[in-house]
Amino acid sequence: MTKTRKRSRFLAFLKWTGISVAALAGLALVLNLTTGMHLQITGGLMPQLDFHHEDRHYRAIETHREQSSDVAPAVSTAPLETAADEPDDEAVLEAEQTEAPESGLDPATPSPGSWPYYRGVHMDGRYPQPINTAWPNEGPPELWRIPVGGGYASFVVGDGLAYTIEQRRKQEVVAAYDLLTGVERWSASWDARFQESMGGDGPRATPALYEGTLVALGATGELQALDAATGASIWRTNILEDSGATNLTWGMAASPAILDGAVLTAPGGPNGAVIAYELETGAIRWRALNAQGAYTAPAVFTLDGLSQIVLIGADQVVGLAEDGSETYWSRPWATMNGINAAQPLQVAPNRIFVSSGYGHGAAVLEVDADLEANTASVKEIWFNNRMKNTFSTSVFHDGYVYGLDNGILACVDAETGDRMWKGGRYGHGQLLLASGHLLITTERGQLVLVRATPESHQEVAALPAVSGRTWNNPAIAEGILLVRNDREAVAFDIRPQT
Repeated sequence: MTKTRKRSRFLAFLKWTGISVAALAGLALVLNLTTGMHLQITGGLMPQLDFHHEDRHYRAIETHREQSSDVAPAVSTAPLETAADEPDDEAVLEAEQTEAPESGLDPATPSPGSWPYYRGVHMDGRYPQPINTAWPNEGPPELWRIPVGGGYASFVVGDGLAYTIEQRRKQEVVAAYDLLTGVERWSASWDARFQESMGGDGPRATPALYEGTLVALGATGELQALDAATGASIWRTNILEDSGATNLTWGMAASPAILDGAVLTAPGGPNGAVIAYELETGAIRWRALNAQGAYTAPAVFTLDGLSQIVLIGADQVVGLAEDGSETYWSRPWATMNGINAAQPLQVAPNRIFVSSGYGHGAAVLEVDADLEANTASVKEIWFNNRMKNTFSTSVFHDGYVYGLDNGILACVDAETGDRMWKGGRYGHGQLLLASGHLLITTERGQLVLVRATPESHQEVAALPAVSGRTWNNPAIAEGILLVRNDREAVAFDIRPQT
């Protein structure tokens, strides 16, 4: 074969390949526009086909809200009546056994039925009241199901309203829903749209609720305090602008918390990796640290008698004075690209558990405090790779840590770091602890109930909850379990039965 013929065939191949690629690209574009078909990344970085037509979804939300507003009943603010006014002794004992060291977050004694922060009253993923764990085959009763906007925030609950933050078209929207009916009571919005091809669009941080004020953080750093009853704006700022930081790859995800009348935020940056704002006015009370931020929220623990703010940044774990005036201790905690997303967890009066995924691992750190000198030091008790929390946080129960080790449920002895068992491929979902059981939302939107026991993996029930990739934390208040993702939200009745 002559060189001329070889060259002609090669050029013909290139032309055919170009036409084929163009045709496939054109087909993919048509399918995207008509069906919403696109490749979606899961927590394990494996792409999968997903069919979600964004514009149609937004129109469905708008239609649903218009229709539901016409028949909206009065806001329910009274606590829900449970099927059993007085739970039996066994249920009470089971709930008491889940008690853990309490954080110093406000309020120290929350009102009954509230779920004021990301992952609950103490940000530890524990629901302190008994729940019904004897589910029928079809699962617990479903109270309501509604379409919601994009993003990965969870719910907070107070006075009969459930609050979250969503992406709707080109705006971030804070919405208040009736806990019993799912009817939207009010919404407040601002222009902002965070877009990221791997993680998806929308806000990531869960709001915080305290004494009639709701504080919400958007993915681009917009921080707003709103009247919890009406949604009226009280004050606003941008934490990235205040800290002099650029946004993180996957957006602002560190949920705010309230400590001593101040809003704790963790933007990272040279002008305050942690910034505390006055809850009433939004004025900056204090700034601390010059460090790169990560995706974890500031937590408040009393460790060895010393109350402190514990934060996991991009490359370290630190303990700060409650007024930000000094750093008590720090410990290196560097991961790939600074991806730390799981919350620290208190497992003893002077110990915390920390974990990160992407090939890193877990450790228990012990804090030794000198209360007279107002100082503290830290040492590592153990470190291993038997619990790698990618972006879900573990829970602690009766001496054991339960969590998703790179997507597989596992149980680890908090004292020794020994793994007791590993089983249950739930993907990069989320979990809570209630009545000696784990309530897990899987990455594919299933709701799973598992006994929290070090003996073995014991799955009690599993059912579909929401459709599509589910990275949002569930929430529980007044015996109502709230599950959402970037498309829909559903409420299940898990109140104890007689």
